[in-house]
Amino acid sequence: MLVRIDPESEMALFAQIAASVRADAASGRVRAGDRLPAAREIAAALGVNVHTVLHAYQDLRDEGLVELRRGRGAVVTAQADALAGLHHDIQGLVARARAAGLPPDALAALVKEIASHDDRSPR
Repeated sequence: MLVRIDPESEMALFAQIAASVRADAASGRVRAGDRLPAAREIAAALGVNVHTVLHAYQDLRDEGLVELRRGRGAVVTAQADALAGLHHDIQGLVARARAAGLPPDALAALVKEIASHDDRSPR
């Protein structure tokens, strides 16, 4: 697994690390049961503080994408398989939005709005 960050990005480093792991899960490069590299290894490889990596791992744990196990580190959950299953659907949605001239930020805002909408409200 290759974690990618952009030091020039306005996005926080921990968020970039978490996004990189999410992208690997969505693409199928990491699967349920896979163990993520130790936080110290990633921190050393990226030249960041170990707490930055731990923050990313904790966010991924809160999302249900990884379990943090004492002595075993961060282990990918079955949610990664579900995320990978959505990957094709997301690619299709992005292609349709691009063809309609919708910028990526607008698409992301629309998806976020719809995803956070209360399912119990009338449609």
